[in-house]
Amino acid sequence: QVRLVESGGGLVQAGGSLRLSCTASGSIFRINDMGWYRQAPGKQRELVAAITSGGSTNYADSVKGRFTISRDNAKKTMYLQMNSLKPEDTAVYYCNAEIKSGTYSYSTSEYWGQGTQVTVSS
Repeated sequence: QVRLVESGGGLVQAGGSLRLSCTASGSIFRINDMGWYRQAPGKQRELVAAITSGGSTNYADSVKGRFTISRDNAKKTMYLQMNSLKPEDTAVYYCNAEIKSGTYSYSTSEYWGQGTQVTVSS
């Protein structure tokens, strides 16, 4: 059974920094694309940043130059370094990954973490 677990959220003042982590566990054969999404109250979930298995990245315009996504394939972990945080970054942040998993046979599915709250005070 595959799980994604996020950590690193919290309360920070505007201009501060946080680092989110997302670790995958279970019978994993390969992790393909990974990404961070966020959902603020009353708003739709949106893509923040994504990273391919080869390390190519893309970012939402609202976070370019402030957030950095990275991954450590050996540790099955993805990170989101968030700098110069703004009150509008306040949201629940979710980890997402496409994972090929299995024991005797394999299948590829999309997985989500449980979310971690990020609150930026002004």
